[in-house]
Amino acid sequence: MYHHRDPVVITAKGAVRGLRQDGTAAFLNIPYAAPPLGAGRFAPPQRHEPWDGVRDATELGPNAPQSERKLGSVDMSPYFGTGWARGEDYLTVNVFTPAAAGGGLPVMVFVHGGAFVAGSTRSAMYDGSAFARDGVVLVTLNYRLGIAGFLHLPEAPANRGLLDVVAALRWVQENIAAFGGDPHNVTLFGQSAGATIVGGILATPEATGFFRRAIVQSGSGLAAFTTEQAARVTRAAAESLGIEPRAAAFAEVSDERLAEAASRLAGIDLQTETHSDPLVGLSPFSLVLDTQPAQSVAAGLGNDIDLLIGTTAEEGNLYLVPLGKYDTSTARDVDAVAARSHPNPAELIETYKKARPKASFGELRSAILGDALFGAGSWALAEAHAAHPESATFCYEFAWRSHALDGRLGATHTMELPFVFDLPHLPQLHGPGGLLGPAKPPADLAARMHETWVRFARTGNPGWDPYDTERRPTMRIDAEWTQLDDPRGQERQAWTQPAAPSPVRAPLKDTP
Repeated sequence: MYHHRDPVVITAKGAVRGLRQDGTAAFLNIPYAAPPLGAGRFAPPQRHEPWDGVRDATELGPNAPQSERKLGSVDMSPYFGTGWARGEDYLTVNVFTPAAAGGGLPVMVFVHGGAFVAGSTRSAMYDGSAFARDGVVLVTLNYRLGIAGFLHLPEAPANRGLLDVVAALRWVQENIAAFGGDPHNVTLFGQSAGATIVGGILATPEATGFFRRAIVQSGSGLAAFTTEQAARVTRAAAESLGIEPRAAAFAEVSDERLAEAASRLAGIDLQTETHSDPLVGLSPFSLVLDTQPAQSVAAGLGNDIDLLIGTTAEEGNLYLVPLGKYDTSTARDVDAVAARSHPNPAELIETYKKARPKASFGELRSAILGDALFGAGSWALAEAHAAHPESATFCYEFAWRSHALDGRLGATHTMELPFVFDLPHLPQLHGPGGLLGPAKPPADLAARMHETWVRFARTGNPGWDPYDTERRPTMRIDAEWTQLDDPRGQERQAWTQPAAPSPVRAPLKDTP
């Protein structure tokens, strides 16, 4: 399978030559679908043409068109990457595998986050060498973003970025054995928007049989837009570009202009008579579905897939602290985020005050925002999945607090990722504004967390009690690991059992 120096693998479309380093082999920039060009950007992913000879797979390739995304004073480059690396052939995978791979190894397929508009396999945080070192074949993938990936157009298939991920899973089924992987033991995992996509794929019948386990890190089973909400985004995008809101018109627009237009769409009011904005104004793109993934899973879809699901303890801090909004939060800000995200905001706020009697306005605002974005949708997906005994559900909460930004960033959104990939030593994570801050995290936290993810992929059991809808065991991951029963019970119930709808609406300018 491998030459002594330069590993070469034969895929269904042709041979690829990777690079060997420290006992692992990496194969970069392998196409899993044809380049999405012109009108093809708004079509389902197509099969890639075969190539002659041996394709070089030793350098990172292009990624999906996107504009730069920043979050105030925190350095998000390890997470988002360095922006758009241009090139047409970007529907690709990177594969990391043990250099002496025999066969039958567990496979993990990672879907990056980035609010459906940013991110790529080029991000430093997604180096899969630690997984390969520990006997896993790790696959990372690019998918269409923004307007090409998720703008809802009646003449085009919905959720094209999600369809790309399904196509990558099909590629894994057809090719991963050649890299030493077991196509019958595939774990699909993602974070943030990537985790929401994983939840969507749990509820996608076309993906049945492509994976055996799933990990949802800070995603949501309740984050899909309705077609009415998505149509507002489509109209705004068309007006911004001066075109008709039709697929044929968007197909005439360059990638550059589409990326620019996507970056101008923030702040659209997506609250309707029947639905709040599940992303609370933070992104104009999400999945577009008639039924939320959590409801589809409750009805039985994905009930044969083992699920590991969780959030960080202070998700909302990322959207407030680096922007200087946490310490300046007022009661009015708390009212506004509650009104944008819950049918009975006054009761919601009262519940959070009782659960956190010493909380500042900033803490209340962050907690409600984080649960609106990730907590409520993760709880709903866990409850739906655990109701089916055919497979196991496991829950976690990542609670280690970063020392970044004078210790205020805390256990915020994205904070678990360096530990999952066993990369807390990355220099970019510790510089000015680095996500992990100046102090070193606990010495064994990354090793243990990474090993836990690997164990789940290998066996379906991360090492603690399965979640059930009575006890709700949850592993709180910190310097010490502690299994707790329903640690956020009061707040969880405020989302899972909402009272009658309230007519209160937050002013549009009061975004998180």
